[in-house]
Amino acid sequence: MKLLKSITVLSLLACSLGAASAQEAVIRKNLAERLPNLPKIDEVSKTPMNGLYELRVNESDIFYTDAEGNFLIQGHLIDTRNKRNLTEERVDKLSAIDFGALPLKDAFTVVRGNGKRKLAVFEDPNCSYCKRFERDLQKVSDVTIYLFLYPILGPDSTDKAKSLWCAKDKAKAWTDLMVRDVAVTKASCDTAAVERNVDFGRKYKITGTPTLIFADGSRVPGAISAQQVEKQLGGTKAP
Repeated sequence: MKLLKSITVLSLLACSLGAASAQEAVIRKNLAERLPNLPKIDEVSKTPMNGLYELRVNESDIFYTDAEGNFLIQGHLIDTRNKRNLTEERVDKLSAIDFGALPLKDAFTVVRGNGKRKLAVFEDPNCSYCKRFERDLQKVSDVTIYLFLYPILGPDSTDKAKSLWCAKDKAKAWTDLMVRDVAVTKASCDTAAVERNVDFGRKYKITGTPTLIFADGSRVPGAISAQQVEKQLGGTKAP
């Protein structure tokens, strides 16, 4: 009897997987024929909403469609009962960067207090939002900040980033520029690290500055407040 039950369960599971695979094939076929400019679909998966399927393209971009690929939806899927933005949660998970995979050799460190907490930041020296962020970040202590120079705003940004990388005291030169508006002293050395940072950012779709990466891999774009940084770090120290 137990053997028959096991066989039945396995058969039902096989049928379910087969149906899911067939449904995915229909969606892929119909959308490819009807929307030839749609990026290659990386993954098709069911959502908690009956009849709605998630399409993942470009690694972390999300669309939704019905079971036949007759409609395409771009927007956020909200779970109203649990008050959760399912699309935002999914994108956050897809865009996370393993902190251990960061090329820390291409960053310099700013250590405050005991430095136990970890934070990586990609910033452009000409970014006004970065300057605002850096000034507010002064309120956060007991943290080691790995600063990745990420010049994406033009040639002058690249020149400043290279001079900052070549400074005798990188952390001081950076803080002087971003917090005190002290001009960067021109310097030269091997600046391949700056170029590698730009390549890394392009690979992981870091499209703006500042972009913050926390120890749990979560990515936060934009100049968030010290209070928000503390919350992400797991503390409540900043006033």
